[in-house]
Formats: sequence, C-alpha cells, structure tokens
Amino acid sequence: MAELSFPSPTRRFGARQQASLGWAFVERQTNLWKRHWAWEIVWLVYGVVNTLAITFIAKELASEGVVTGRRANDLIVFLLIGTLVWAYLSAVLDDISLVVTWERWEGTIEHTLMAPVPRVAHLIGTAVFGVLHALVRTTLIMAIALPFFSVSLGHANWGTAVAVLAVGSLSLIGLGIQAGVLPLLYPERGEQMSFMVQSVVLLVSGVYYSIDTLPAWLRAVSHLSPATYLLRGVRNAVIHGASLRSEGHDLVTLAVFAVVMIPISIAVFSAAERWAKRTGRLKRQG
Repeated sequence: MAELSFPSPTRRFGARQQASLGWAFVERQTNLWKRHWAWEIVWLVYGVVNTLAITFIAKELASEGVVTGRRANDLIVFLLIGTLVWAYLSAVLDDISLVVTWERWEGTIEHTLMAPVPRVAHLIGTAVFGVLHALVRTTLIMAIALPFFSVSLGHANWGTAVAVLAVGSLSLIGLGIQAGVLPLLYPERGEQMSFMVQSVVLLVSGVYYSIDTLPAWLRAVSHLSPATYLLRGVRNAVIHGASLRSEGHDLVTLAVFAVVMIPISIAVFSAAERWAKRTGRLKRQG
C-alpha cells in the first residue's frame, strides 16, 4: 500500500498558491453563511431597523422645524450614512474578529490552526469574505431603508465615496485581525472582548454625531480609529461632493493605517497563536 504523504508545516507557498488557499477560506465562509442563513435574516432585519430608528430622529427634527431646508436634508443624509457605514463596519469587524470563534463553534479549530496553511492566507481570505459579506448586507439595508426618506443626493461624488470605502476597508482588516486575537488568548471571554473593541470604535468615530461634540480626550482617541476618517470621507463625498484631491488627507491616512496595521496584526496573531498552542488555549471550549 502506498504510504500517505502530508505537506510539511515548513513548506513555502508561492503567491499563487497562497491566493488559492485564501480564496478557499472565502468559499468556506460563504458555505457557513449559507448554512446559517436564518441568522443572516436576523442581522439584516436588525440593520434595517437600526438604520430607520436612528435616521427617523433627523426626520422628526425636520418635521418640527428644528432644522429646515438644506440643513434638514443634510442631517438626514448624515445619519443615514452613519448608520449604513456602521452596518458595514460592524459586519466587517464581526467576520474578521470572530475568525477563531467560528472555528470553535464548528469544532474545527484543531484542523484549521494545525493545518500546514500560511496564516496570512487564512486571515486575508477571511477578511476578503468579511468585506464582500458586509457589502452585500449593507447594500440590502440601503435598498430597504432609502425609500423611507426623501433626500437629495444630487451633490454626491460617488467616485470619491467608493475610493474612501475601498481604502478604508483595508484599514479595517488590520483592526479586525487585532480584535480576533482576543478570542484566541481568552477562550472564555475573548468574544465579548472583541465586541467591546467595536463599542469603543462606535463611541469615538463619529458614527451618529460629529467628533467635535466629544470631550477633548475622546477627540484625541478618535484620531486612532480608521473609522473616523472613513466616515468623514464618505460623508464629505456624498453630502458636499468632495473630490479625490480634497479627500487626499483622509485617503492617505487610511492607506497608512492599512499598510502599518495589516502586517503588524498578522504578526501579533501568529505570535498569539504560538503562545496559545504552548499553553493549551487552543481548544474548542473556553
């Protein structure tokens, strides 16, 4: 009988092989998404309700005459963008930061983290799925919520908005992977800690209000969140029709976040994985 041969854990993979392995994780996460389709409906309904509930605040202020004319339209669009971008951000961060939690839920953590697969392919593949998944969900939320409001988007520069969203998504990947380290280090409470990271991002990034309303020390913290620049760039593009040149500072800042955070977060995750294996934290249950 022929002897079975397994690839060595130290085997080097070429760029094409890593891309193929990364896409395999996209396909695997897509199959998991299909299997848990009922949960997707739950989060879609939650996203639509949250978007409507927050944006109706602006509509109420407009109906009472607190804000009028163009200011009323801009306020509605401001909150609408905030809720939609947050739906996108939270979906991306969820899918990436729960990379270890999903393995525990499915009982595959030993198979995945002990397999001779480059961790960068695993994490980037999961991140690509997270971005695609978030785009689909947020598009559906927008399509359902937008008919409830009569807003003018004639000044919008959609090219700039798409560019900011694309570059900003890369910066979120690094943040999501960093949050994904927590369930690896703390099997019992890491998942809750990763949601805590999201809550801090929600507070300081100006999702529902301008960061100028924050206390001085929280405004300083807001500059450390890539979501701050993503939200500001998208709002300036849609509300004020900002060009790529005028949003150059935010685009460069987001690009720096991506270039710096993605390699560092992958290195931190790999170091945390090695520590978890040595200390016996690489297990299915907390």
